[in-house]
Amino acid sequence: MNSIRPSMALLTVRSHKTALLCTAGMALLIVLAVVSLFTGKYPLTWQGLAGGDGMQLRVFYTLRLSRTAVGLIGGFALGAAGFVYQTVFRNPLASPDVIGVTSGASAGAAAGILFLSGAAAVTAASFAGALAAMGLALALSALDQSGKQATIVLAGIAVHSLAQTALMCLKLTADPERELASIEYWIMGSLNGISGYSIGGNLLLCAVCVAVLFLLHRQVVLLSAEEGEARMLGVSVGKLRLAVLLVATLAVSAVVSLTGLISFVGLLAPHGARLLTRRNDAGTMLLGGILGGVLLTGADILARSVAATELPVSIFTSLLGAPFLIVLIVRGRKGYE
Repeated sequence: MNSIRPSMALLTVRSHKTALLCTAGMALLIVLAVVSLFTGKYPLTWQGLAGGDGMQLRVFYTLRLSRTAVGLIGGFALGAAGFVYQTVFRNPLASPDVIGVTSGASAGAAAGILFLSGAAAVTAASFAGALAAMGLALALSALDQSGKQATIVLAGIAVHSLAQTALMCLKLTADPERELASIEYWIMGSLNGISGYSIGGNLLLCAVCVAVLFLLHRQVVLLSAEEGEARMLGVSVGKLRLAVLLVATLAVSAVVSLTGLISFVGLLAPHGARLLTRRNDAGTMLLGGILGGVLLTGADILARSVAATELPVSIFTSLLGAPFLIVLIVRGRKGYE
């Protein structure tokens, strides 16, 4: 009985710590959202918006508000999905690349740039490429009836290689002066082309997928246990793993098809949250999503403000993410439990 009390006290302390971290993260996210709304080449002011300035209102509602929403919701979705990948694969370095979804999105976007016209068509092609890669990886893994997670990893690696090969072939056929540059810029990732006319469906899909992941958070955590233990608890490991990965990949696909490839967010945010909380539960998943929103929104603010021309967001997610990850690793190497 005496040994149970310290354990319960430790869990309570950690729960309070997680709540404080989530609260602090949300406060920072709100501050960054406000800064994002007023950062850009066209100046916006509180007075102009309150006074009904037509141009400022159009820029605010059509460009800034939608771009900020994608930074917040997209970053949150990448962080939450990254938590799912790392938990399911029991690997703190797992990311959407494991399924090949990002490579599929790249190949799809390249095909859209070459053979279609318009930003909406490129977004749709990217989304289709991501879903095709995910479907192929899951179909290949389903051929192995054992349901081992290593099979999914190997299938993802195979799909990633196929998508990269397709991307290289598409680059070879692209016009070096026009199409090739567009492909490379898309691969580097940017929120520059986002407007209120093109984000509704993607953000709705993100929100639904993230909500489903939080509803299934207990099952996600169960998947981090050994397969034998999970099966003893009545969990259909293979089917549940495929369903959870499907939902997480849909969320990532919806974001990547809008923004291009955004590096580090899905890897760093959940890993950092787990190192900070020393837990692997719904609170840590929430904190991972919040950190993802902070990282993507902060990087987008820097991409718009540090140079005369807008820079790719992935440059700043890497610059912000790498030192933060190093600090977290130095603070504690046993954060993934």
